[in-house]
Formats: sequence, structure tokens, C-alpha cells
Amino acid sequence: MASTVYYCSMSCRKHSQTKAAKIARLCSLLKLNEVVVKDKPCAIKLHFGETGNDTHLNPQLVQVVVDKVRAAGALPFMTDTTTLYSGTRHNAVDHLNTALRHGFAPGVVDAPTIIADGLFGENDMPVTINAKNFKEVHIATEIVKVPSMVVLSHFKGHEMAGFGGAIKNLAMGCASQRGKRDQHGTTVSVNEEKCIGCGNCVRICPEQAMSLQENKKSHCDSSKCIGCFECMTVCEPKAIEIDWATDVPAFMERLTEYAYGAVKGYEEHICYINFVMNVTPDCDCAGWSDMPMIPDVGILASHDPVALDQACFDLVQKAPLLASLDLQGRDIFTARWPHTHGTIQLRYAEELGMGTREYELKEV
Repeated sequence: MASTVYYCSMSCRKHSQTKAAKIARLCSLLKLNEVVVKDKPCAIKLHFGETGNDTHLNPQLVQVVVDKVRAAGALPFMTDTTTLYSGTRHNAVDHLNTALRHGFAPGVVDAPTIIADGLFGENDMPVTINAKNFKEVHIATEIVKVPSMVVLSHFKGHEMAGFGGAIKNLAMGCASQRGKRDQHGTTVSVNEEKCIGCGNCVRICPEQAMSLQENKKSHCDSSKCIGCFECMTVCEPKAIEIDWATDVPAFMERLTEYAYGAVKGYEEHICYINFVMNVTPDCDCAGWSDMPMIPDVGILASHDPVALDQACFDLVQKAPLLASLDLQGRDIFTARWPHTHGTIQLRYAEELGMGTREYELKEV
């Protein structure tokens, strides 16, 4: 049976059509009073954006969700987890400071921020899933323990996953650093013919696995590499590689299993809102924001993360292009990142029972 996905377009000609007003209507349609647990904490799961990124979620819009969760009787707090790669969110202190700099602060958002996997990303709990790749997954402690959650996702491209929406937000965003290593599950290699010896990969590597050799070419020590792929993000000539044909599909399945584990057991107390705005090629983990590939599409919401991501994906494909992309029958995310297979997460999530790809789109 098809799941309901609510959709608000970007058109606005009066106060009742502002983004804030539309988010408030979506929250009402999601019936937050039935999702949250009264007088108990409710996690607002989002991505605060890496320093240098300016297309992450707008804190003023997050405030609307906070108000609605509080009005439904729960105790809202914003949350995310530490990153596997080095950067400005690698530990809880840096992560909290980054959130504050990006406006997720008192006076803008009336809710505290709690980093769900602790100071160094080590606080997690096992969740049994008995799936193809994992029997159990390692989810951040506060995600496992919280009785309800509202997942806010910026729908955009991703160099490894093809695109990131609710499923990606659940998978990487709810896992501890150990869980993130589980999902990546592979190491990188350097194509010396492409390498220009800039050293960007050496500077960014959190484990000192990358080094410049005497020939001024980068080298990866596979015994140290944790597969965070940040080196791939900063390598301009794209000299850092994995076995795309085999590693990407396996990575997508592992990612989806982690998303499944993040919600397993309390699916009725989670709902989702996706923001199909600023659809850039990269994740908000990148320390920059490229130009959007399409015009803003809208804001969508559902109780089903699979139907929601599928609806967002379909709407993106129908939108006019702003960036120069050679589609050749491909979706725009694969056109931007040719080695990716983003729809694997939709197919496999449906197979795992997280939801359905069939949806009824209701514009509100």
C-alpha cells in the first residue's frame, strides 16, 4: 500500500505561504502529538553543517519544528553525532561550537543541543538487525534511548551515496564513529598518474594514513585508513579511488542497514521532514557550498522515510537543471557522480521493511 507524502511547493505570495507557515502545517499533518511521548525528550535529528558550508538547514526553520514538538507535550533537543573525518565536528566540543556559529543557538532556536555519541564519538549501543551485512549495528546512545524523534534532512547530492535524504541522515547521522567505520568498510588507493602532489589528502586525513612520497605522489597506508573518504572530497584531480564497481553497492547496503537499525523498535514514534532546497552536489559535510543543480523544489514530510526519499528523488528529476550536466538517461545525481548508485538505498530499505517506494503525494 502506498504511503502518504505531504508536499509544500516553494511559491509564496502571502504570510500564510512562508516556509515557516508551511513547516507548521506539515507538523500538524504529521500529528506530532501521536508521534512524541509526552513529558519525555524528543530528538530533533539534523545536520548542523561543516564550517564553510552555508546551505545547511536554516535554524529559523528548525525553530518551527521545536515549537511544534514542545506544543505536542515533549521536550525537544537538537542532535547529531561526531564525524569520522577530521574537521570542525570531529568531537563534541568542536561540533557544538560549529552549531552555535551556524545559528543553532539560544535566541534563534529555543532548544539545547546534545551530541548523541558523546565527546569523542565512542558512546553507542548495539541494535540487533540480523541483516545481510550486519547482525547488529552500533547506534549513538542517545538515539537508542530517546523515545521519539523528528528527522530533518537537507536533500542534496553526495559523492559516495549519490544523494542524501532521510535514509542517509539516519544511517551516518545516527551512528557512532565505530558505526561510521562499519558503513564505509573499505580503504582508498592513489592513482599516481592523476596525483599532483598537492598534499590536501595528507592534511585532511584524521589517522595520518596519507603521506607524500619522495616522488611527490600521495600514498595511503591501508593499515591506518579508516575509510572516511574525506581525502576523496578534497582531491581536486580525483586521484584517490576505491573499487567503484564493487565497493559502492556494498557501501550503500551497509549504509541502509544502519538506517534500519537507527529506527528499529520505535518506528511509530519517528517522523520525517525533507527540505529539497539548495540541492547542491555535495553533502553538508563539505566545507563549502557549490551552486545548486536545480531550483528549490519544496518541503516534504511523511511517516515513511523510504516513500519520502523516493518522492524527493522523483521531484528532483523533474526539475529544470541549473548546472551543466550530461544526463544521457541518468538521474542527475549519477550524472554528477557517475560511479554512484543512490537508488540502492531506496530499493534495499524497502526490502528491509523500512517503508515502501510507492507513495501518494498530497500537496498542501
